[in-house]
Parts: sequence; structure tokens; C-alpha cells
Amino acid sequence: MTRLSPLPRIMVAPNGARRGKADHPALPVTIPEIVATAAACHEAGAGAMHAHVRDAEGRHLLDAGVYRELIAEMDRKVPAMPVQITSEAAGRYSPAEQRALLREIAADAEGVSIALSEMLADDDTAAARASYHALAEAGVAVQHILYDAADVHRLAREIARGTVPGDGLTTLYVLGRYTTGQQSTPAMLTPFLDAAHETGLDADWATCAFGQGEPDCLRSALEHGGKARVGFENNLFMADGTLAPDNAARVREIAGL
Repeated sequence: MTRLSPLPRIMVAPNGARRGKADHPALPVTIPEIVATAAACHEAGAGAMHAHVRDAEGRHLLDAGVYRELIAEMDRKVPAMPVQITSEAAGRYSPAEQRALLREIAADAEGVSIALSEMLADDDTAAARASYHALAEAGVAVQHILYDAADVHRLAREIARGTVPGDGLTTLYVLGRYTTGQQSTPAMLTPFLDAAHETGLDADWATCAFGQGEPDCLRSALEHGGKARVGFENNLFMADGTLAPDNAARVREIAGL
């Protein structure tokens, strides 16, 4: 077990891969901004941070050295808050480049999120298996990002085939990624739960959601025994429709559920 397995009740995702200061001036981009945001969100009720880092132009970056810098700063300034890095492609990185990052960072990372569909996009299951099992051997907590019920079934198949280790399984159900305007509803959770039941997938799971329906989606997840991931990566607004002042306000609102 690590501090990211089982998952904390609330994880904050403060920036993501695509948004920037033009979307919200309080969205953190630099490492000092990310660490300061993490500290405020931890105080507001977040048990961990899902972190993206950026290059000098503010673009999504997969770089082991930059992640090590962030982890070191978090250990120094917010030691009680574990960091989950991401291997998200965001249209910039191939599966091979994602796996290269994971090889480089395995000794330093406490947790990582990996989109199953991205890791297997090149159909190199042997390389994917080596990557997943190396992370397990290093004690890195992997959260599998699943975008639809088909992903749930695919994860169950890859566990059965030995591609993905099945012990200490954690997942994230992403609600509404492919909807127009990325607007999520609580009903979108049902296909994921049904697929998990059908496959016998026994996972510690969380949900993230988009748009105005995010608070209701996260409430539904908590009521069904799941966990919540909240933050500016997915939604900039409070439940009443007003623009959130910062990530901590979004965490505080969900913690209040």
C-alpha cells in the first residue's frame, strides 16, 4: 500500500494539460504556483494532487526532471500531500514516449495516472506489460484512466491476459469526455458501474466530470462508494454557476458533500 492506494476521498487536479491563464488567472502553471495551489487545496480537504507540469511556453510536458523538481518541492512544502503524476498524451506524446517517461520516473514517483487507451494505442502489448509491471515492482500506485464502459471491459481483459497487474487496482471513470461542450451528468456513471459488475472488476474507483454537472456527478460517485477528483482541469465553476475563485474553492465545495 502507498498513500495513493487506496485513493483519498478527494484528489485535486488543479491544471490539466490544456487550460492556461487565459482560461482562469488562478490556474497554476509554474512549479511554485502548483505547490502553492496544492497547499491551499490540502487545507481545503484534498488528500492528494493529480499534477501536470508545463514547459516554458506553458504547454503540457512529460519530463522526468521537471516532475522530480515538483515532487521535491511538494515533499518540502506540503509533505502530507502525495503527488500523482500523469502520462497523458494530450495529442503530443506517443505510447513509446509515455513509457519512456514512466521508466525514468519510476524510482521517484509515488503514483501515476495512465489512460489505458493511450498506453495501448500502438498495440504493443509486450511493451505495455513491461511498463505496467515495472511500475508495480517499483511500488508506484497506478490509476487507470477509463473513458467509457468499453475501457472497463478492456482493462478486465488485459488483467486476465497479464498485461496489467490486478493487485491494488485503482481506476478513474471520466464522465462526459466525448459529449458536446463536455457536459457531464450523473447518469453517465451507470455504464461504468454496470461494466465493472459485469466483468467482476474489483477496483478502488474515483470519478471526474465536466461542466455544470460536475458537483452532482461527484456527489453521485461518493454516494455509490467511489471517490472524487475535482479541480480546474475539468471544471472552472461552482455549483451555483459562478466562476470559482480558485481550486481550493472547488475542493471545499466537494468536501462539503
